[in-house]
Amino acid sequence: MLTTADILKKVKELEIKSKKITTQLFTGEYHSAFKGKGMSFREVKEYSAGDDVRFIDWNVSARYAHPFSKVFEEERELVMMLLIDTSTSNLFGTVGKRKKDLITEMAATLAFSAITNNDKVGVIFFSNKIEKYIPPKKGRQHALYIVRELLTVEPHTKGTNIDEAIKYFNNTTRQKSIAFLLSDFLDTGYENDLKVIGKRHDVIGLKVYDKMDMQLPDVGLLQMQDAETGQTKWVDTSSALVRYNYQQHFLNQSETCKKYFRKSGAELLHIRTDEDYIKILQQFFLRRN
Repeated sequence: MLTTADILKKVKELEIKSKKITTQLFTGEYHSAFKGKGMSFREVKEYSAGDDVRFIDWNVSARYAHPFSKVFEEERELVMMLLIDTSTSNLFGTVGKRKKDLITEMAATLAFSAITNNDKVGVIFFSNKIEKYIPPKKGRQHALYIVRELLTVEPHTKGTNIDEAIKYFNNTTRQKSIAFLLSDFLDTGYENDLKVIGKRHDVIGLKVYDKMDMQLPDVGLLQMQDAETGQTKWVDTSSALVRYNYQQHFLNQSETCKKYFRKSGAELLHIRTDEDYIKILQQFFLRRN
């Protein structure tokens, strides 16, 4: 268990790292990926003296043979929601870092990106039930509180229920939000609710996986444990068929996940525990621009 001093030290480290990433790499990129022009069209009104001539709507004016100008309003601040899978399968990791550590770092970076942009950020922690809800707020203190929770949250139950988290998000979030769903997605049956939130919100899935989630090493007999059920069994990794079936299972699961996201108009990024997530996020932000 981490002591209070350990937690504070790790919070500080994550804050420094996240801020460095945010200022060096995401300055403007996060903003333009989600903010658009910062102004949104509201209506047209009859032109009156003093209105900016650049905003005259020539089509409407021609139709009514009278000048009309467009009225804009500043887009409201954004709300970012992080839906974070805390299930025990995320404690797995053989190269780079554990899936949980990768999720924690990415969530901290995203939270500080939102805070730096003066947006609100909130969190839903889930396993096979909702573990904790942090309502969206602004400010550095709030971001630090989120990071502290990221480091210390422990699931109270085994298993993963992504659908439960999506439903909870849909019921608690009225304003259009950017929703990042961070998980290894070892679950199915959430496609319908994903479609519902995909219509209302900007949804991005960050699927984290370990090299060994995808490929078994050839090391003879290996005792393996299901992190979510606790069941153990012996697997003969020297069998090419066993290794092939293991890989196929992973690929089928990934394909299902991709299909769910594609059908709901949401985005999905795959990030391996030994990959540079900063580069992947940055490319994603740039692509959005």
